[in-house]
Amino acid sequence: MADYFSEYALIRYRVRVEIEYFITLCELPLPQLASFDHQLFGRLRDIYRSFTEENAGRVKDIEKITNHDVKAVEYFIKEEFDKIGGLDAYKEFIHFGLTSQDINNTSVPLSIKEALTEVYIPQIEELIAQLSEYAEMWKDVPMLAKTHGQPASPTRLGKELMVFVYRLTEQLDTLKACKHTAKFGGATGNYNAHHVAYPAYDWKSFGNRFVSEKLGLEREQYTTQISNYDHLGSIFDAIRRIHTIIIDLDRDVWMDISMEYFKQKIKAGEVGSSAMPHKVNPIDFENSEGNLGIANAVLQFLAQKLPVSRLQRDLTDSTVLRNVGVPLAHGVIAIQSTLKGLRKLILNEERIAADLDDMWAVVAEAIQTILRREAYPHPYEALKALTRTNQKMTEETIHDFVNGLDVCDDVKKELLAITPHNYTGI
Repeated sequence: MADYFSEYALIRYRVRVEIEYFITLCELPLPQLASFDHQLFGRLRDIYRSFTEENAGRVKDIEKITNHDVKAVEYFIKEEFDKIGGLDAYKEFIHFGLTSQDINNTSVPLSIKEALTEVYIPQIEELIAQLSEYAEMWKDVPMLAKTHGQPASPTRLGKELMVFVYRLTEQLDTLKACKHTAKFGGATGNYNAHHVAYPAYDWKSFGNRFVSEKLGLEREQYTTQISNYDHLGSIFDAIRRIHTIIIDLDRDVWMDISMEYFKQKIKAGEVGSSAMPHKVNPIDFENSEGNLGIANAVLQFLAQKLPVSRLQRDLTDSTVLRNVGVPLAHGVIAIQSTLKGLRKLILNEERIAADLDDMWAVVAEAIQTILRREAYPHPYEALKALTRTNQKMTEETIHDFVNGLDVCDDVKKELLAITPHNYTGI
């Protein structure tokens, strides 16, 4: 995430926006820029394409004098123009008519969009792919369901994993559909400086084209000095929902391991407990859950805080925006931890089967439903009386009950064929 959210990265994104803005003014062109040699555009773009940490250090040195981060970027670019040579007549059109938030509120959304597209979303897709692989592999493995932590109608392991595939896919689609918007409109959002200098130009259309075509973002049409941040809030909320689903997954798999439905691959030399030699702890899922908790706390704060600013702006958004990479980084750590844990799993079919064999009471739903179909009197109550006792329900208990029912032989045969292993639905 340092490539997107470090101080170096933020400065590089700012330089990129400033350069692309200058180039777009040349393409317009403004009268004073009509003579600018378009063949130099490549050299201008090299300023950010080849931007180094040493370049960022130079910007920070300038900032020590200006005490303003974006103004320092402007002065740095002017120095780079001097290195190219012959561009003195054009230098004052760097950052022309802009306020610092026109740069920040394009740079940060662009960094978020690219971090999501290039790093975060591929991680989620890898997790979905791994879960899908297991869901297919274990689609025919019957297992006891646990609603309220109690034995319930049997399900299939593959289907339970498909629940998470489905949920993550749905919310990932929602995240991908979120708009990546930017504020670009001058000191208070009205293109005041642009309009007073060049009243004949349609600056609104210019800004729309620049933000869309050069940055791949969507310009917010009505703003104060800063972004409205509403769509950024939507992005953070969408990520938070994805994280919440992964927390649910982590806890479910953790419980499955505790019930010994899964064993874990043992790596030579690893220690589970400093005191108890036998232990193999599900630490990857715990690590993931902890990181996701941190991430969601920050994401919730960002989504609630950023859209609120006094009048035309206050500075609280600036320091808060410095932290947008934090929850994404915790999220990536968490996803990788979950994947690591999943790839250690070894299915313990014997234990899963034993739990089913030990819980014949779960076929009561099936029996009473068929009896309802046959208009048998009070079938639910009959099964309730049978199963809600301290007597252990076994195959023999259930079969004795079925054989004592006043139903035809075909229905008895149908009922006797039901087992905890095959009563798994579709």
